[in-house]
Amino acid sequence: MSISDNKTTVPKPVQGTPDATGELADLLALMARLRADCPWDKKQTNHSLIPYAIEEAYELGEAVQGDDDEDIKGELGDVLLQVVFHCQMYAEQGRFDMSDVITTLQEKLVRRHPHVFEAETLKDDAAVKVRWDEIKLEEQQAREARGKSKRRLDQVKAGSALMQAQDVQKQASKLGFDWEGIAGAVDKLDEEIAELKHELTDKSTAEVKANIREVEKELGDCMFALVNVARKLNLDAETATLTCVHKFKSRFGYIEEQLELAGKQLKDSDIIEMDALWEAAKQHERSL
Repeated sequence: MSISDNKTTVPKPVQGTPDATGELADLLALMARLRADCPWDKKQTNHSLIPYAIEEAYELGEAVQGDDDEDIKGELGDVLLQVVFHCQMYAEQGRFDMSDVITTLQEKLVRRHPHVFEAETLKDDAAVKVRWDEIKLEEQQAREARGKSKRRLDQVKAGSALMQAQDVQKQASKLGFDWEGIAGAVDKLDEEIAELKHELTDKSTAEVKANIREVEKELGDCMFALVNVARKLNLDAETATLTCVHKFKSRFGYIEEQLELAGKQLKDSDIIEMDALWEAAKQHERSL
């Protein structure tokens, strides 16, 4: 079906125990069966699934960082499950179904790639990105013409704090609210770190706790300023942070492995030994 004929199709539940066929229609029928017969799936709503969708997206990012095919396939499947689950519930509500979602995506991809499907020519990926943003702006203006007016920074994408920070800075930059080079962003980072240090230096634990909200604000300012440095370098703050998390997990795993080889557990070790193994883990990385 399509959006134009306004006929939403609710998938019919599969009967018996289904085989894994790799077919989308069979997956939709399986989801319909789960909604009909699984107590947990029955009670879910589109809103109750929001945290799971976010979690699965992050787990996919971690799997890609780990570069294990089985993990990546599993996490891609979990992300697909969220799409299928939402589509099933919206179809039950008579609003739209998977066909509508696919049609909308196809139309968007064609619309945003005039250099592929029309005579328009773009010389490189940077030009493609510029044109993509122009088309998105045209789409936003069309939304505003339909009475869905928003302030410019309301266009910031949903996502983690790092993702939103980088996007809000990008939007502000488009409006002329930005430093010309990276020096201003680095100076702002130094300024924010100094303010955070002021809240922490020569203060007792009790004093810091009593002023924890102010500390939280200064910490947030530091992180926001650091994200700005990443943006000025054309780096993605989220990806950079995830890379660091993956590196930390890998090095800590090395510590556990080495302790196990020595017949010890983490509880049997201390910070001095673990720090030495941490440095060994760094050396091990360089040797790979």
